[in-house]
Amino acid sequence: MNMSPEQIEAFVDASAAALELNLRPEHREGVLRYFALAAGFAATVEAVPLSVHDEAAVQFVPVAPASPSEAGR
Repeated sequence: MNMSPEQIEAFVDASAAALELNLRPEHREGVLRYFALAAGFAATVEAVPLSVHDEAAVQFVPVAPASPSEAGR
């Protein structure tokens, strides 16, 4: 299931409150952008059918998310 921007904002706000995390205004856009990216990855992974014989990857190498201006290129 893909999350709408409103759902992402609500989830981030609720999570920050539950963790007593003070999300500074200058960090909010980046947190929302990263969470949207992670939610998209989760939706992609959930869409792949797996069997009991599938194994996890040996290594995961994260990359920085593209900024909105870079993503539109």
